[in-house]
Amino acid sequence: MMETSDIKYTRHRENMVRKQIEARGIRDQRVLDAMRKVPRHLFVGEALIEQAYGDFPLPIGEQQTISQPYIVAEMTQALALSENDRVLEIGTGSGYQAAVLAEIADRVYTVERIHSLFVKTRKLFDRLRYYNILTRFSDGTLGWEEEAPFDAIIVTAGSPKIPEPLIHQLAPGGRLVIPVGDRFTQEMLKICKDEKGIRESNMGGCRFVKLIGEHGWSKVAGE
Repeated sequence: MMETSDIKYTRHRENMVRKQIEARGIRDQRVLDAMRKVPRHLFVGEALIEQAYGDFPLPIGEQQTISQPYIVAEMTQALALSENDRVLEIGTGSGYQAAVLAEIADRVYTVERIHSLFVKTRKLFDRLRYYNILTRFSDGTLGWEEEAPFDAIIVTAGSPKIPEPLIHQLAPGGRLVIPVGDRFTQEMLKICKDEKGIRESNMGGCRFVKLIGEHGWSKVAGE
C-alpha cells in the first residue's frame, strides 16, 4: 500500500513533468517517464525537500547545485539515448541527473571531484538500487579512459572549452552535451561525432557552476 508521503511526491513529480517539462516542449517519452519515476526529493537536503520539485535549481552543499528539472530533461533528451547506451556523466553532484540517465540507458559512469558528494551519492545510489551506475572520484575533465568509448557524454558544469579527452572518448555516432562559456554564462552545446568528424549545434544560453579540472577552470584558493 502506498504511503501518504509517496502519493504526495508522486503527485509533485507528475505536476513537475506536466507543467515544467512537457509544457516547454520535451517530447521524448523515455525522458518523461524517467522524471516521473526518480524521487527528486531524496537528492536534496532535508531542509529543502518541500522545494525539490520547484522550477529552479537548489543548493546541495560544497557550492554545488541540483539543476532545474527542465534543464535535466532538456540535456537528457538531447543525448537521444537508447536502452543499450553507455553514458559518461561529468559532475555527479546530487546524483539526480545520473539517476534519470540510469532509468533510460544500460549503464551510467559518473565522475565527481568533490569527495563528500562522491561518498554521499554512492550511498544514495545503492539505497535506491541503481546498480547500473558506476561512480568514480576523480577529475572529470579527464573523462574515464578505462571505460571508453561512450555512446553519450553529459557535462553538468560550465567549461571554458570542450575538454579534448571527452571528444576522444566519444564513440563514433556518439553525442556530447556540455555548457561552454565564461564564469557566469554559457551556451549549451551538442556535439555529434561521426566518420567525417565533429558537428556542433547550439541549444541556447544557460548558467552552471564552474567545471574545475585540468581541461576546465583552475581551482582558485578559497573557492
